[in-house]
Formats: sequence, structure tokens, C-alpha cells
Amino acid sequence: MQICSKCHASASDEAASCPSCGADLWVWSDTAVALKRLQENPRVIYVRISVGGQCCPVCRQAEGAYAKESAPHLPIEGCSHSLGCRCFYQPVLDEIYP
Repeated sequence: MQICSKCHASASDEAASCPSCGADLWVWSDTAVALKRLQENPRVIYVRISVGGQCCPVCRQAEGAYAKESAPHLPIEGCSHSLGCRCFYQPVLDEIYP
């Protein structure tokens, strides 16, 4: 399930645009906005994809740390979880305190 960051409407993992406001979910989903913020943060050196214990095999395979520029977009293509992709981003920081 994707959430539109503009209008907060829900959309299926397969949806390309928000069913409510028409926003491009590749750019405006909550996860796309989160990834962009992580990529713009100079203290973040890697982006980690974390998964839950009940994730599908495709998401389990995507789990791990990625260079900021090459982190895959969420939802993971091919996810077969009945509730949709359960993956989320976590930052890997260069330094914790300023």
C-alpha cells in the first residue's frame, strides 16, 4: 500500500498515480519523499532497506544497505505480500552527533 504525501490517500502498490489527486507516486509517495530526504542529507552515507519478519522472498532479497544513489524505490517490484510491500528505509549515518 502506498500513501500519497500530497493528499494522504492510499493506493495499491501497483498504482502509478494517486487515485485521489493524480500525483505521480514515483515522486510523491511517502516512501519516495523519504528516500529523497535521505539522499539529500549529507550525514547519510547509505540507505538501508529493512523488512519485517513476515515479508515475502522478493523483499527479503532486497534487504540491505545501498549507496544513496542506487537505493531501489519502494514498493519493491514483485512483492507478493498479501498486504503489500512492508519494506521501509533507514539511514546509515556517517556521524551521529554534529
